Amino acid sequence: MATQDAEHLKRILVVDDETDVTELLDYKFRQAGYAVRSLNDPLRAIGLARDFRPDLIILDVMMPELTGVQLLRMVRADALLQDTPVIFLTAKGETADKVTKPFDVRELMLRAQALLRRAKSAAAKPSTRLAAGALLLDIERHEVTAAGKPLELTATEFKLLRLLLERKGRVQSREELLSDVWNYSPDLETRTVDTHVRRLREKLGPAGDVIETVRGVGYRVTG
Repeated sequence: MATQDAEHLKRILVVDDETDVTELLDYKFRQAGYAVRSLNDPLRAIGLARDFRPDLIILDVMMPELTGVQLLRMVRADALLQDTPVIFLTAKGETADKVTKPFDVRELMLRAQALLRRAKSAAAKPSTRLAAGALLLDIERHEVTAAGKPLELTATEFKLLRLLLERKGRVQSREELLSDVWNYSPDLETRTVDTHVRRLREKLGPAGDVIETVRGVGYRVTG
């Protein structure tokens, strides 16, 4: 496993204010073939998590300035992180996925492996939720939220946003959008796309920045 390309390794983020704990877990998980990032400052955890996009987060519960419970709430409120499995390192409290301090490293690693397997199995099912930045689109529920706030979109706006999110990172020409969203009705012009994108951005507010204009070509979603 250690010979795998780094980009294919499962990623684990460890957040604990005790350096001996983070150093131990960093070493053990790397030795087992995982990509690991660890830090002792909980205030930096969400920013690092958004950049690192971990497959699993290990959180100490009792930390100064920001507790593990508070961090978990922030993780669950973030569109990019909300489905990430979390293990608590705790000396008290009751939670489904916890390992009590002082902990056995082997027990913790077995728990982590089990959670990662469970997450992999769930990921094999087609996702009904699409995310970019603070935006989250739920296909099944036909709902869109920005930073957790529900938004009211027309059917066409929803379809347009869904298509852009499904093709995140890829530029979509105005002609492609006319074809796939409006079925290329002969009475429509490419200005129709621009008008709808403008209205969509207005409704999305600050979250609308994820829709990027590619001059002379069309649009793409980033983030």
